[in-house]
Amino acid sequence: MPDATDWLSRLLQMVPVRGQIDYRCFLGAPWRLDNGPFERTEIPYHIVLGGSAYLEDAAGGPPIRLLAGDILLLPHGDTHILRDASNLPPSSAHATVGPALTVVENDGVGERLDMLCGRFVLSSAHEKLIRAHLPNRLIVNAAENSPGAARPGAGQHLANLVGLLRLESAEEHLGGLAMLNALSTAMFALVLRLASETLKIPEGLLALAGNPRLAPALAALFNQPAYPWTLPELAALCHMSRATFIRQFQQRLGKSASDLLTDIRMTVAANELRGSNAPTGVVADKVGYQSEAAFQRAFKLHMGETPSKYRKQHAIP
Repeated sequence: MPDATDWLSRLLQMVPVRGQIDYRCFLGAPWRLDNGPFERTEIPYHIVLGGSAYLEDAAGGPPIRLLAGDILLLPHGDTHILRDASNLPPSSAHATVGPALTVVENDGVGERLDMLCGRFVLSSAHEKLIRAHLPNRLIVNAAENSPGAARPGAGQHLANLVGLLRLESAEEHLGGLAMLNALSTAMFALVLRLASETLKIPEGLLALAGNPRLAPALAALFNQPAYPWTLPELAALCHMSRATFIRQFQQRLGKSASDLLTDIRMTVAANELRGSNAPTGVVADKVGYQSEAAFQRAFKLHMGETPSKYRKQHAIP
């Protein structure tokens, strides 16, 4: 039987994420922030603590308004622009570099914005799994940072965490940098949890997780990637017919169960190659390939280089 560990916990074991807060912005309108470019391994985020901001739509659509309590993640690391409502030329700004974070202020006298900005950092072994299965943009709300107003569960926990980030970033405390980054790291998991519970995401892991009937198959693939899963077995876990399972899984994820299993296996293999001296054949067996040659082909197709070359370039010292 599959391990009972939930898919998100298993994902974050496979894909370590390090949170980092960079700026706290105190800005008066008019203001504008041009963000990026970012590394492939970086996911920028913004937390609106007070006031509002407008996210320019890179596709040319109307700007998206962010209100107090909104948390914006851009999992594909897109360059983006945030601005105030006026869209006037921005007032001059200056930055004060502190031990824990940088404070950005300007001379604007209009509506005030209070916002935290940072990044989630992945290793090159993991960014493919995240980018392939998370949307370009995620926006969740931490109930205007009021735990009492937040719904019980993930929303309330996230509101509490954002409240701590607000307090820790307001003054310099002993261990402040470590505290801010640790809270930021925890926020990644809470944002994904809340998004899977509340957002209507068209497709991807969060859309798949939002369907309770498909949850057993999702957990099985993450917990036992080396097992030779068949579609009838996965369908049986979900108490569905094979045809219904295939259709619903594809609709929710945007890819097949086989595609997801391959992505998970290649991530596990990359971790093994980076962190151990195990022969390639042993790594192949650990991720469910009985043929080393088949594993080598699959790994090169997925990662763009052979397992041996990948190990040489990405081995953990």
